[in-house]
Amino acid sequence: MNNEKPLDIHGKPYSRVMFIVIMLVATFAGMLMQTSLGTAVPTLMKDFNINLATAQEATSWFLLANGIMVPVSAYLSVKFSTKWLYIVAYGLLFAGTLITFTAPTTTWTWFLFGRIVQAIAVGISMPLMQVVMVYMFPAEKRGAAMGLGGLVIGMAPAIGPTLSGWILSKTHHFLGLTLSDSWRTIFLIPLIIVGIAIIFGLVFLKDVVPNEEVKLDFLSLVESTIGFGLFLWALTNVSVAKYDGWLDIAHVIVPGTIGILIVVAFIVRQTRMKNPFLDVKVFLNKQFTITTILASLAMMAMMGIEMMLPTYLQNLRGMSPLNSGLMLLPGALMMGLMSPITGSIYDKVGAKRLALVGFTILAIATVPFYFIDLHTNHLFITVMYTVRMFGISMVMMPLTASAMSALPPHEAPHGTAANNTMRQVASAVVVSLLTSVTQSIINSNKPSASLKVSDALAYGEKMLNASLDGFHVSFLIALGFAVVGVLLAFTLRDGKVIAKESSK
Repeated sequence: MNNEKPLDIHGKPYSRVMFIVIMLVATFAGMLMQTSLGTAVPTLMKDFNINLATAQEATSWFLLANGIMVPVSAYLSVKFSTKWLYIVAYGLLFAGTLITFTAPTTTWTWFLFGRIVQAIAVGISMPLMQVVMVYMFPAEKRGAAMGLGGLVIGMAPAIGPTLSGWILSKTHHFLGLTLSDSWRTIFLIPLIIVGIAIIFGLVFLKDVVPNEEVKLDFLSLVESTIGFGLFLWALTNVSVAKYDGWLDIAHVIVPGTIGILIVVAFIVRQTRMKNPFLDVKVFLNKQFTITTILASLAMMAMMGIEMMLPTYLQNLRGMSPLNSGLMLLPGALMMGLMSPITGSIYDKVGAKRLALVGFTILAIATVPFYFIDLHTNHLFITVMYTVRMFGISMVMMPLTASAMSALPPHEAPHGTAANNTMRQVASAVVVSLLTSVTQSIINSNKPSASLKVSDALAYGEKMLNASLDGFHVSFLIALGFAVVGVLLAFTLRDGKVIAKESSK
């Protein structure tokens, strides 16, 4: 950053530091919502009287709504004022968090509604943050700036399970209420942070993304919403206990297929429009496409372990939410520490070397998870998880920065929306895939109910082994993502790729 005060699109000076701080902190609070319920799943199951698959809907539906909103973000960021788009997004985040905080335990759908409102807000604010970074910083400094963004996009989901585990272990007092071991307290900190961000945002947030008088193509909006919505909804249905997994015709195959067909129609329509709702032609840029796919694989590899490990530690090892969260804390801290560093390294060497080394480390550190059992040393699990997060930190934000630098600035809103849509779809796929695979293997290998009556001890042992088999397969799938990442990284171009500045 230079000492000269930056100007917004109206030619007025503003504080870039305050803008970035507010943007990062508020978006961090929103991104916490993506995985913060990971260690709270057993608590939600108990309080709402629901099973594992139903409890996971709190994450699946968040990803669903978030995934629907991200394609819309390209239009919103160009059409509307940066400042007021952020204020509206933070207002929705505050409202959604308040809804979940106050949801009665007799109404699971009300809780899910709050999660959906939260996701809509994050679906606006997260892509907008990346667009703002593109316009705030020149290409040669964008890696370090995106590294700061990595504290949000990477560290927030990573630290979510640990934070919620700590919160669930304490007794909290709020507005005269005593909240002990309650999932409600998970939403207190984000609620306060977002409220403060709204107040400061009214003063320090400015318009930095140039606006255009683009018209909303209603048909594109409908196709995008229904297409991505049906596809992601089908994925969330995979892990619903009362359905038949991937083979359920009515709730998975039919809506998933229809969703894909509508998405294809949406893509074809965008390629023929003069001013597309979402310019999918950004995928004609090879560097952008490969880095986007790799970033999605990194997200899948991260979520694959992060969402399953707390459940394994609590349900099979009998750990408390706090202790299971603490085991993930070093990994989250590693992610936060390394993201700005790897962003700066990217500015010097480009994405290919970082991707190759990062995915290799990720693959090697994932192998031991396939062999963990009921007696695996806790420290060993923590170390391996931390090494995995080190590998992910080497690829996540450098790949995102590389994807954005491969496009000229005027394509940033569409590139960001496309990049984030891919990541959100990938996250929804991996949560649904691993949850359904784990549950399916448990159901296939669990002992008969008669054994529970005749020999309860043997029944318990076989049930634990069946559950362990399910987690092993999930961890093996996560390893597969890392291996594919290593192979695909070889196709990246050497050095740092920067698109030429061009007019639209």
